[in-house]
Amino acid sequence: MTDATPAAEPSIAELLTATVPMVRTLNLQYDEVTPERAVLRLPDQPEFANHLGGPHAGAMFTLAESASGAVVLAAFGAQLSRAVPLPVRADIAFLKVARGQVTAVATLGRPAADVVAELDAGRRPEFPIAIAISRADGAVTGEMSVVWTLRPNDAPAAAG
Repeated sequence: MTDATPAAEPSIAELLTATVPMVRTLNLQYDEVTPERAVLRLPDQPEFANHLGGPHAGAMFTLAESASGAVVLAAFGAQLSRAVPLPVRADIAFLKVARGQVTAVATLGRPAADVVAELDAGRRPEFPIAIAISRADGAVTGEMSVVWTLRPNDAPAAAG
């Protein structure tokens, strides 16, 4: 007799690790993913170090952007049949020297229900994700904001 239990849906972490090569390349670790917040870690890896021996700015950008994307998928995954999430713009500030492992905490900046209501009304909503990047001692080494949109599937591709 075979077990007819359906396979569990992959987690957002499993999905992103399987489909986004940079997540695998940087060995990003997912500690928490909810519709409001995601916590990802970039392990200390010499092959991704900068001239100061800490994580390279590009690796920290990718960590933070990946954390923002995890929040977006958790919050709006149910909308994927009708809209594609896309980052619109990003801004990053490097505040202190990062050393060792760094952690990114991303937080949704608008209620998800408001974003979905805008999509329901036929508009293309934009919403911010704020990300704090910190080192193991808790010091915030960087801050990033990413504005995302949900582009309706029937929107022209040239629109972004």
